[in-house]
Amino acid sequence: MSKQNHNISSGMVFLVGAGPGDPELITLKGMRMIQSADVIVSDRLVNPLLLEHARADVRHIRAGKNPGKPSVSQLDINRTLIREAEAGNTVVRLKGGDPFIFGRGGEECLELAEAGIPFEVVPGISSVTGATAYAGIPLTMRNLATGFTVISGHLHSDSRNYNWQVLASTSTLVILMGMRNLSGIIRNLIAEGKPAGTPVALIRWGTTRQQDTITGTLADIPEKASGMEPPVTIVIGDVVRHHETLKWFEPEHSQAALALV
Repeated sequence: MSKQNHNISSGMVFLVGAGPGDPELITLKGMRMIQSADVIVSDRLVNPLLLEHARADVRHIRAGKNPGKPSVSQLDINRTLIREAEAGNTVVRLKGGDPFIFGRGGEECLELAEAGIPFEVVPGISSVTGATAYAGIPLTMRNLATGFTVISGHLHSDSRNYNWQVLASTSTLVILMGMRNLSGIIRNLIAEGKPAGTPVALIRWGTTRQQDTITGTLADIPEKASGMEPPVTIVIGDVVRHHETLKWFEPEHSQAALALV
Protein backbone atom coordinates (compact mmCIF):
# COMPACT_ATOMS: atom_id res chain seq x y z
CA MET A 1 0.00 0.00 0.00
CA SER A 2 1.51 3.31 -1.06
CA LYS A 3 1.54 6.03 1.58
CA GLN A 4 3.44 8.75 -0.29
CA ASN A 5 0.68 9.77 -2.72
CA HIS A 6 -2.10 9.87 -0.16
CA ASN A 7 -4.00 13.11 0.32
CA ILE A 8 -3.34 14.03 3.95
CA SER A 9 -6.61 15.96 4.25
CA SER A 10 -8.62 12.73 3.91
CA GLY A 11 -7.13 11.30 7.11
CA MET A 12 -3.74 9.82 7.87
CA VAL A 13 -1.61 8.77 10.83
CA PHE A 14 2.01 9.77 11.36
CA LEU A 15 3.95 7.79 13.93
CA VAL A 16 6.52 10.33 15.07
CA GLY A 17 9.55 9.65 17.26
CA ALA A 18 9.83 12.50 19.76
CA GLY A 19 13.33 11.56 20.89
CA PRO A 20 14.59 10.65 24.36
CA GLY A 21 13.67 13.82 26.25
CA ASP A 22 15.58 16.88 25.06
CA PRO A 23 12.97 18.60 22.85
CA GLU A 24 15.67 19.78 20.43
CA LEU A 25 16.44 16.18 19.47
CA ILE A 26 13.26 15.77 17.44
CA THR A 27 13.76 15.70 13.66
CA LEU A 28 12.73 18.56 11.38
CA LYS A 29 10.12 16.31 9.79
CA GLY A 30 8.79 15.31 13.20
CA MET A 31 8.37 18.95 14.16
CA ARG A 32 6.63 19.71 10.87
CA MET A 33 4.15 16.90 11.54
CA ILE A 34 3.42 18.27 15.02
CA GLN A 35 2.75 21.70 13.53
CA SER A 36 0.32 20.29 10.94
CA ALA A 37 -1.59 17.87 13.18
CA ASP A 38 -5.31 18.03 13.85
CA VAL A 39 -4.95 15.45 16.62
CA ILE A 40 -1.90 14.48 18.69
CA VAL A 41 -1.92 11.20 20.61
CA SER A 42 1.09 11.34 22.93
CA ASP A 43 3.01 8.97 25.16
CA ARG A 44 3.90 9.65 28.80
CA LEU A 45 7.61 10.26 28.19
CA VAL A 46 7.15 12.84 25.44
CA ASN A 47 8.52 16.24 26.47
CA PRO A 48 5.47 18.55 26.83
CA LEU A 49 7.48 21.44 25.34
CA LEU A 50 7.03 19.81 21.94
CA LEU A 51 3.28 20.31 22.17
CA GLU A 52 3.77 24.09 22.35
CA HIS A 53 4.62 23.95 18.63
CA ALA A 54 1.23 22.50 17.71
CA ARG A 55 -1.64 24.56 16.31
CA ALA A 56 -3.85 26.35 18.82
CA ASP A 57 -6.83 24.25 17.78
CA VAL A 58 -5.07 20.86 17.97
CA ARG A 59 -6.79 18.15 20.00
CA HIS A 60 -4.37 16.48 22.41
CA ILE A 61 -5.10 12.96 23.60
CA ARG A 62 -2.85 11.55 26.32
CA ALA A 63 -2.23 7.86 25.88
CA GLY A 64 0.79 7.24 28.07
CA LYS A 65 1.40 4.07 30.02
CA ASN A 66 2.39 4.32 33.69
CA PRO A 67 4.20 1.18 34.92
CA GLY A 68 2.19 -0.45 37.66
CA LYS A 69 -0.61 2.13 37.41
CA PRO A 70 -3.90 2.35 35.50
CA SER A 71 -3.14 3.23 31.88
CA VAL A 72 -4.79 3.46 28.49
CA SER A 73 -4.79 0.02 26.89
CA GLN A 74 -3.03 -0.61 23.60
CA LEU A 75 -6.35 -1.73 22.14
CA ASP A 76 -7.91 1.64 23.02
CA ILE A 77 -4.94 3.49 21.53
CA ASN A 78 -5.28 1.55 18.28
CA ARG A 79 -8.99 2.28 18.13
CA THR A 80 -8.38 5.98 18.77
CA LEU A 81 -5.88 6.25 15.92
CA ILE A 82 -8.25 4.50 13.50
CA ARG A 83 -11.31 6.48 14.61
CA GLU A 84 -9.58 9.86 14.32
CA ALA A 85 -8.11 9.07 10.91
CA GLU A 86 -11.44 7.78 9.61
CA ALA A 87 -12.93 11.13 10.67
CA GLY A 88 -10.56 12.81 8.19
CA ASN A 89 -7.98 14.09 10.66
CA THR A 90 -4.22 14.33 10.33
CA VAL A 91 -3.20 12.32 13.37
CA VAL A 92 0.25 12.41 14.95
CA ARG A 93 1.03 9.50 17.23
CA LEU A 94 3.84 11.11 19.21
CA LYS A 95 6.02 8.47 20.82
CA GLY A 96 9.05 8.80 23.07
CA GLY A 97 12.34 7.78 21.46
CA ASP A 98 11.84 5.92 18.18
CA PRO A 99 8.46 4.40 17.26
CA PHE A 100 9.95 1.07 16.23
CA ILE A 101 12.28 0.51 19.21
CA PHE A 102 10.20 -0.99 22.02
CA GLY A 103 7.50 1.57 21.34
CA ARG A 104 4.82 -0.76 19.95
CA GLY A 105 4.94 1.25 16.76
CA GLY A 106 5.02 -1.91 14.69
CA GLU A 107 1.85 -3.17 16.37
CA GLU A 108 0.07 0.11 15.74
CA CYS A 109 1.11 0.13 12.08
CA LEU A 110 -0.23 -3.40 11.64
CA GLU A 111 -3.58 -2.33 13.05
CA LEU A 112 -3.67 0.72 10.78
CA ALA A 113 -2.78 -1.36 7.73
CA GLU A 114 -5.50 -3.89 8.60
CA ALA A 115 -8.03 -1.04 8.84
CA GLY A 116 -6.88 0.45 5.53
CA ILE A 117 -5.58 3.63 7.18
CA PRO A 118 -2.58 5.20 5.41
CA PHE A 119 0.35 5.98 7.66
CA GLU A 120 3.95 7.14 7.71
CA VAL A 121 6.70 6.54 10.25
CA VAL A 122 9.01 9.39 11.23
CA PRO A 123 12.01 7.88 13.04
CA GLY A 124 13.30 9.41 16.24
CA ILE A 125 16.45 9.29 18.35
CA SER A 126 16.16 6.41 20.80
CA SER A 127 17.36 6.58 24.39
CA VAL A 128 19.63 3.72 23.33
CA THR A 129 21.86 6.22 21.53
CA GLY A 130 20.61 9.51 22.98
CA ALA A 131 20.87 8.85 26.71
CA THR A 132 24.20 7.07 26.37
CA ALA A 133 25.68 9.90 24.28
CA TYR A 134 24.54 12.50 26.84
CA ALA A 135 26.15 10.39 29.57
CA GLY A 136 29.45 10.31 27.69
CA ILE A 137 29.32 6.57 27.01
CA PRO A 138 30.28 5.55 23.44
CA LEU A 139 28.47 2.34 22.58
CA THR A 140 31.22 1.33 20.18
CA MET A 141 34.92 2.14 20.36
CA ARG A 142 37.81 0.81 18.34
CA ASN A 143 39.72 -1.96 20.12
CA LEU A 144 37.14 -2.01 22.90
CA ALA A 145 33.64 -2.58 21.53
CA THR A 146 32.92 -3.35 17.88
CA GLY A 147 29.17 -3.63 18.34
CA PHE A 148 26.34 -3.50 20.86
CA THR A 149 23.19 -5.45 21.67
CA VAL A 150 19.87 -3.92 22.74
CA ILE A 151 17.19 -5.84 24.62
CA SER A 152 14.02 -5.14 26.55
CA GLY A 153 14.21 -5.64 30.29
CA HIS A 154 10.65 -6.98 30.50
CA LEU A 155 11.45 -10.61 31.26
CA HIS A 156 9.34 -13.68 31.73
CA SER A 157 9.63 -15.21 35.18
CA ASP A 158 11.55 -18.23 33.88
CA SER A 159 14.07 -15.94 32.04
CA ARG A 160 14.23 -18.34 29.11
CA ASN A 161 13.19 -15.70 26.60
CA TYR A 162 16.86 -14.73 26.08
CA ASN A 163 20.03 -16.63 25.30
CA TRP A 164 21.96 -15.42 28.33
CA GLN A 165 25.12 -17.16 27.21
CA VAL A 166 25.18 -15.03 24.07
CA LEU A 167 24.26 -11.86 25.96
CA ALA A 168 27.00 -12.47 28.50
CA SER A 169 29.56 -12.58 25.70
CA THR A 170 28.50 -9.32 24.01
CA SER A 171 30.92 -6.41 24.46
CA THR A 172 28.25 -3.79 25.12
CA LEU A 173 24.73 -4.57 26.31
CA VAL A 174 22.02 -1.90 26.45
CA ILE A 175 18.79 -2.67 28.30
CA LEU A 176 15.63 -0.57 28.23
CA MET A 177 12.82 -0.97 30.76
CA GLY A 178 14.98 -3.22 32.90
CA MET A 179 15.10 -1.63 36.35
CA ARG A 180 12.46 -3.83 37.92
CA ASN A 181 14.32 -6.93 36.75
CA LEU A 182 17.86 -5.63 37.29
CA SER A 183 18.83 -8.21 39.89
CA GLY A 184 17.58 -11.08 37.75
CA ILE A 185 19.36 -9.76 34.67
CA ILE A 186 22.64 -9.50 36.56
CA ARG A 187 22.21 -12.95 38.07
CA ASN A 188 21.69 -14.50 34.64
CA LEU A 189 24.69 -12.69 33.11
CA ILE A 190 27.06 -13.70 35.91
CA ALA A 191 25.79 -17.28 35.80
CA GLU A 192 26.82 -17.41 32.12
CA GLY A 193 30.32 -16.14 32.78
CA LYS A 194 30.06 -12.34 32.71
CA PRO A 195 32.68 -11.10 35.24
CA ALA A 196 31.14 -9.56 38.35
CA GLY A 197 33.52 -6.63 37.91
CA THR A 198 32.04 -5.64 34.53
CA PRO A 199 31.21 -1.90 34.53
CA VAL A 200 27.54 -0.86 34.57
CA ALA A 201 25.87 2.54 34.10
CA LEU A 202 22.29 3.45 34.90
CA ILE A 203 21.11 6.62 33.13
CA ARG A 204 17.82 8.01 34.45
CA TRP A 205 15.84 10.60 32.48
CA GLY A 206 18.63 10.78 29.91
CA THR A 207 19.01 14.02 27.88
CA THR A 208 16.82 16.03 30.30
CA ARG A 209 17.62 18.39 33.16
CA GLN A 210 16.75 15.51 35.49
CA GLN A 211 19.43 13.27 34.01
CA ASP A 212 21.21 11.24 36.68
CA THR A 213 23.89 8.62 36.02
CA ILE A 214 25.01 5.99 38.51
CA THR A 215 27.98 3.76 37.71
CA GLY A 216 29.26 0.60 39.32
CA THR A 217 29.79 -3.05 38.51
CA LEU A 218 27.54 -6.05 38.14
CA ALA A 219 28.45 -6.90 41.71
CA ASP A 220 27.50 -3.63 43.37
CA ILE A 221 25.10 -1.78 41.07
CA PRO A 222 21.89 -3.23 42.61
CA GLU A 223 22.83 -1.74 45.98
CA LYS A 224 23.94 1.57 44.46
CA ALA A 225 20.71 1.79 42.47
CA SER A 226 18.40 1.04 45.38
CA GLY A 227 15.30 3.21 45.03
CA MET A 228 16.10 4.36 41.50
CA GLU A 229 12.89 4.54 39.47
CA PRO A 230 12.31 4.31 35.68
CA PRO A 231 12.83 5.51 33.04
CA VAL A 232 16.40 4.19 33.09
CA THR A 233 18.76 3.15 30.30
CA ILE A 234 21.13 0.40 31.45
CA VAL A 235 24.56 -0.01 29.86
CA ILE A 236 26.80 -2.98 30.65
CA GLY A 237 30.34 -3.22 29.29
CA ASP A 238 33.83 -1.75 29.35
CA VAL A 239 32.70 1.35 27.42
CA VAL A 240 31.15 2.57 30.70
CA ARG A 241 34.68 3.27 31.95
CA HIS A 242 34.77 6.34 29.70
CA HIS A 243 31.83 8.01 31.46
CA GLU A 244 33.90 9.95 33.99
CA THR A 245 36.19 11.37 31.31
CA LEU A 246 33.65 11.97 28.55
CA LYS A 247 30.59 13.13 30.48
CA TRP A 248 29.82 16.50 28.94
CA PHE A 249 26.19 16.90 29.95
CA GLU A 250 25.97 17.71 33.64
CA PRO A 251 22.49 19.02 34.50
CA GLU A 252 23.73 21.20 37.35
CA HIS A 253 26.12 23.27 35.23
CA SER A 254 26.06 22.21 31.57
CA GLN A 255 25.08 24.97 29.14
CA ALA A 256 23.14 22.38 27.14
CA ALA A 257 21.16 21.40 30.22
CA LEU A 258 20.54 24.97 31.31
CA ALA A 259 19.00 25.66 27.89
CA LEU A 260 16.29 23.11 28.66
CA VAL A 261 13.20 24.37 30.44
